[in-house]
Amino acid sequence: MAFTNFIATASMALFFFLLLLLLLVPSSNCMDLESHYRHKVPRSDVDLLEFPLNLEYFEAELFLYASLGYGLDKVAPNLTMGGPSPIGARAANLGPLIKDIILQFALQEVGHLKAIKTTVKGFPRPLLNLSAASFAKVMDNAFGHALKPPFDPYANEINFLLASYLVPYVGLTGYVGANPKLQGSVSKRLVAGLLGVESGQDAVIRALLYERAAWEVKPYGINVAEFSDRMSELRNKLGHDGLKDEGLVVVPLHLGAEGKIKGNVLAGDKYSISYDRTPEELLRIVYGSGDESVPGGFYPKGGNGHIARSHLRSM
Repeated sequence: MAFTNFIATASMALFFFLLLLLLLVPSSNCMDLESHYRHKVPRSDVDLLEFPLNLEYFEAELFLYASLGYGLDKVAPNLTMGGPSPIGARAANLGPLIKDIILQFALQEVGHLKAIKTTVKGFPRPLLNLSAASFAKVMDNAFGHALKPPFDPYANEINFLLASYLVPYVGLTGYVGANPKLQGSVSKRLVAGLLGVESGQDAVIRALLYERAAWEVKPYGINVAEFSDRMSELRNKLGHDGLKDEGLVVVPLHLGAEGKIKGNVLAGDKYSISYDRTPEELLRIVYGSGDESVPGGFYPKGGNGHIARSHLRSM
């Protein structure tokens, strides 16, 4: 009887000991980013984690204004760190479905800003030019001549989806490029999480445009597919590092998945792996200058953070 009681007591003690271990030792499967963020990030990772804020600010402001008519200054002013309000951003003429999707994207981008700033100090919002004229200039450059009337991203759903095509894809290639350069597990976990959602946003935008590929973008007499092709060609040209961007619907057979299909709802290399870009390539594209040391386009005064500012100082 005494032995039985001993076994029962020992078993109960073991149970509570194991329960205590489960409570105190975090599981790698359930550990969330908040617990990771308490750990230090390697100094070599800081600049690579801060740089994407330039694009995350862009996406957050564009999507917030398009869906709500206002941006971070009202939604999360603390995240701006006193940076200037964007130029020319406004509500887009969107139907209920697209507006709902874009609002979801907008709030996801707010989350991305918080996640990065919880991990590293970050920097103030750079000056962004999100005016219709800024997007019109990109489209003019893509086609090699001025579109008449000037392209207005806020005019209707198709125009705004095409304008949105410019953004998450550029960001995701940057995350793909940054990931192998990171040293810390916290950094890699953060970038993997950001990349997953940015890729999802790009996939949704591409799928919506893919479905509408044959639709005419009025009043230009040019369909959605050609717009996407021209925009991708421009990004490849500005990036100066070969083919890393593909338009929608029809690509040469050798660029399709396994070289066996011309459909191109998602962009990828010959192994269907996402393309990568360096911070310098991203700056060349979003500045619209093809030169990381010459600001302009959506960033009249250039990006913020050590990487972007270091190129401006070299002018």
